[in-house]
Amino acid sequence: MQEYFIRQALLDAGWDKDEIDNALGSEEAWPQGARRDIKSEITLKPKRVSLSKKHFISSLPKSLLLTLVVAAIGVATMFFYQNKKYEIVLSDGNGELASFNYGSWPALEDTAFFEKVKQEFIDEKISFVETDLSAMLLRVYKDGKVIKEVPIVSKGNEGSWWETPAGLYKIEGKEADHFSSFGQVHMPWSMPFQGNFFIHGWPYYNNGEPVAPGYSGGCIRLSTEDAKSVFDLVEVDTPVLVYEKDFIKDSFEYKLLENKISASNYLTADLGNNFVFAQRESDKQVPIASLTKLMTAIVASEYINIEKEITITGDMLVQTSIPRLYAGQRISVFNLLYPLLMESSNEAGTAIAAILGTNRFVGLMNEKAKAIGMNDTNFVDPNGSGAENVSTASDLFQLAKYIYNNRSFILDMSRGEATQSVYGQPILYGLQNFNVFVNDQDFVGGKVGITNAAGETILSVFEIERAGETRPVVVIALGSDNRTKDATTLIDYVRSSY
Repeated sequence: MQEYFIRQALLDAGWDKDEIDNALGSEEAWPQGARRDIKSEITLKPKRVSLSKKHFISSLPKSLLLTLVVAAIGVATMFFYQNKKYEIVLSDGNGELASFNYGSWPALEDTAFFEKVKQEFIDEKISFVETDLSAMLLRVYKDGKVIKEVPIVSKGNEGSWWETPAGLYKIEGKEADHFSSFGQVHMPWSMPFQGNFFIHGWPYYNNGEPVAPGYSGGCIRLSTEDAKSVFDLVEVDTPVLVYEKDFIKDSFEYKLLENKISASNYLTADLGNNFVFAQRESDKQVPIASLTKLMTAIVASEYINIEKEITITGDMLVQTSIPRLYAGQRISVFNLLYPLLMESSNEAGTAIAAILGTNRFVGLMNEKAKAIGMNDTNFVDPNGSGAENVSTASDLFQLAKYIYNNRSFILDMSRGEATQSVYGQPILYGLQNFNVFVNDQDFVGGKVGITNAAGETILSVFEIERAGETRPVVVIALGSDNRTKDATTLIDYVRSSY
């Protein structure tokens, strides 16, 4: 391309083809002193001459014209290729595009970023130098392809002050024979890339004696022959990728949670600052079984006077785990909330919803869900019996947050504690508590559930002491084979890791 433009310019100036071929095909054909001619010509004051562009070009001496054309195109080409090679734009650790800066860059703290940069250099056809300090190999890439690979003979000692620094740098200069005042040695074919660190050939003393084998002072030492070949191939400002095994993600994976948790969806998070400790598919909508009853308790407390007594009818005596109600019984909503939350009583849920009418009550449950940000939640009954009672772990986090901050007595009741209120003590005795953490001193409250569609489910809130503060942490597991084991693993993970 460069030669094409030179030929076109010279043809426009009136040169014939043979003159152009001779000039471009032979070093001897280039006019002597051309560079001096350019320099002296530039210092002259320009004359005011009215000439057409073509006339002006053709009036120049051919030797000067050729030199000017070559120089101009060379400068343009230099900028073109420099931009192509070294104006690098990469995605940072957050997926945003950012101009590449050498030296300190927060994204470089991500160990996988080194691998990513190398691949992007290759994909973008960047010319760069890769130094693999683990394999002890240096590779020169041109337009994204390896054109030279040489062994690294020596590097800085790991763990010492002189350990060769891994990172992303650039060739800062080139010197055929650099004398190190620190080591009092000559370093042939030197290419500094970071402060006092160089890529260079084997060093030698003033008397010509080579330095003994061993670790370097942090420089990357090549054989002198290989250093010369690399020196000839790279340019100043060429990016240099220096890495070692420690900086590359290995294949080891922590299986603490993945192997031990059977739940298809889970979320463990701080209800105060929303920090997520662990999660799996927390935004996937799935059946939630009797976790539905937490919303039933909210609507009951917000839309019904819980002192209100109702008469139990036969159609309220639906299938439930522990039947406790009987037809004709008079009982308050307050007292129904205990079996609802402790024993997951379907009888209690059905009776409470009947006060407003089941359809209206379920409608209020869905309205409340939307009001507190549960946008992927839908209820079809007050008990969670139907497979269409669905939500996500993320939505249930919003539910737990709302209850903890606004209806904490629901958590107290689920734990089996009588609230200090004018409603007095519950009248139902001998209630069992299905909540698996009821004996855990950190347990605040929650709910469990199980259906064929949902599997085992659990939502449990804990208060954990951390850094002198009491932190509210919720554990949510859906689609579990063993909710007790899963929830225990999750809360133990938080306790031991944070």
